[in-house]
Amino acid sequence: MNGRQATVTILMADDDEEDGLLVREALAESRLPIELHIVENGEELMDYLYHRGLYTDIDKAPRPSLILLDLNMPKKDGTEVLKEIKSNPKLWQIPVIILTTSSAEEDIVNTYNLGANSFIIKPANFTSLVEMMKTLGKYWFEIVKLPL
Repeated sequence: MNGRQATVTILMADDDEEDGLLVREALAESRLPIELHIVENGEELMDYLYHRGLYTDIDKAPRPSLILLDLNMPKKDGTEVLKEIKSNPKLWQIPVIILTTSSAEEDIVNTYNLGANSFIIKPANFTSLVEMMKTLGKYWFEIVKLPL
């Protein structure tokens, strides 16, 4: 990870427990030094970022280097979360990757207009998910230079 910390933190917001498990397994298969934290909805994601509620311990809720964000979640959906993150001067630099089952052009345009860094449709099978996570890891943590 070229001059970066040995392990990077990804925060994933997705209400589908199975998707979270598959991403965790895909990251393990990819052998990238990534620590994955998973929250189940937009409110929980914002609590994590603001260190509220269950996430007051900064050691257990480190600032993510990247956020994987599902659009369709209960309580606060991905679009609302994206809008809040990108309007906050303390958070807007964190890259937000939309990772969703939606392929609707409206969702793609809307999320990019709100500041999403990428829009990815969830792969249909595990092998494709592993390849996608390897590519994501290589791009965001080896090729791109992110602010500390």
